[in-house]
This record gives sequence, structure tokens and C-alpha cells, in this order.
Amino acid sequence: MHIQAVGINNIHTPVKVLQKGGGLQHTIATISMQAKLPSSQRENCVETFTSILNQSLNELSWESFGQILQEVQSTLGSQSARLEMTFPYFIEKKAPVTETRSLMEYSCTFSGGIGEDAGLTLSITVPVTTLCPCSKEISLHGAHNQRAEVKLNVQMKKFIWIEDLINLVEQSGSCELYALLKRPDEKYVTERAFNNPMFVEDVVRKVAESALAHPEIDWFSASVESFESIHKHSAYAYVDSDEIR
Repeated sequence: MHIQAVGINNIHTPVKVLQKGGGLQHTIATISMQAKLPSSQRENCVETFTSILNQSLNELSWESFGQILQEVQSTLGSQSARLEMTFPYFIEKKAPVTETRSLMEYSCTFSGGIGEDAGLTLSITVPVTTLCPCSKEISLHGAHNQRAEVKLNVQMKKFIWIEDLINLVEQSGSCELYALLKRPDEKYVTERAFNNPMFVEDVVRKVAESALAHPEIDWFSASVESFESIHKHSAYAYVDSDEIR
């Protein structure tokens, strides 16, 4: 019986991710890998997968991610190979008024394949604030706002730093989020969101416009989920660049 694919799932391992400002960030990745093998292949694939990973995690970058796939395909003689690696990535941010420093966490994923399943995708999940334009228009005092999550998946012509994609998304909400705010900062972000009301549709359009204008983005999809503060349900919007070009 021919088995279509073999692999390993949900390996948790320390990795070092190359940062835009230089240096390496230590984090923990969850890794899954699969390969499509010829029917004659009888090698211990699990040993091969883990050996290649252990040799490659001292410096994780877009380039090294592709090199891992090439080595898996070459070593196993596989028709195709696929790798997915999800990890938390931290960026130090300054609060907008007091400039208090804190670390914001973002979920990032490198995923892609080689051979029959070619292509590499970088995915990020970025929290933002949204404030409801309708609520602002009909209310005498205030407007409801909430935290939203923007998920952006991109395929690139050339490498784009994670930090730059996060910045692209954070500029698309009513206001960006911070891990730590003091009272002057809270006043700023509250008033900024109030003066910049956006539906989820507005946010996803703005993300799409910025991604379309980026010279190094070949394809993208973006979704926004707003965890509504006055509804039990969430609001949601999605766009795929293949449908809007």
C-alpha cells in the first residue's frame, strides 16, 4: 500500500528568529512537516525530519526556511515537502505619550512547500482597536469600541520583514494596541480611536490597499474579526487579492 505522505506534527522547540534591527530573537515554535515519498522509500523519515530541523533552528529566516525544505526534499528524494512553523514574535513598543516601553506579542507563521506543493507564505496576526462609526453617529455620548484581530497572509516577490508587515496592519485600525499604557496614554488611544471610527470592512479594505501598493507583495489574503463589546457575536470581513486585482 502506498502512503501519500509522512511527517511530524506539533513539535515544540526553541528557535532563533532574525530581527529587522539586527540580532536574533529567542522564541518557541510549533512545527509540522510532511513529505510525499516515492513508494520505494523505506527510510526512517522521522529521524530525517528532526535531524534537519535541529541543524537549522539556530537562525530562522525566510531564506533558511526555504533551505530546510530543499534539504528535506533532497535527503528523502521526495516529490514534495511541506513545512509549517508558528511562533510568538515580540516587538518593543513605546506608549504614545509617556513613551513607556513594553513588549507586544504577535503570532507569526512561516508555511510553504517545495516540489508539487511549491510556494512560501508568511502569516501574521495583529490586534488592533476598532470603534463603531454607527455607534458614534447615533449616540449623544461616546461610542462602543473593541479589540479586533487582523490576519494577513502574504506571498512575496522579495523578503519583507515581519516588523514591516505588522506596522502595515497596525496603521489600518482605529488605533494600534500597546501592552502597557499609563493614564495620559489611555486618553490618547481612546480619543484617537474615537476620531478614527472603522467597521471591520473599513479595516480590511485599508489593509488590502496597503498590501496592493507594496512592491514586494505578490499575493495576499486578509481577514478581520472584531470581538464586539455590545454583541455576543463577532463581526468579520475577508479579502483575497486574487478576487480584487
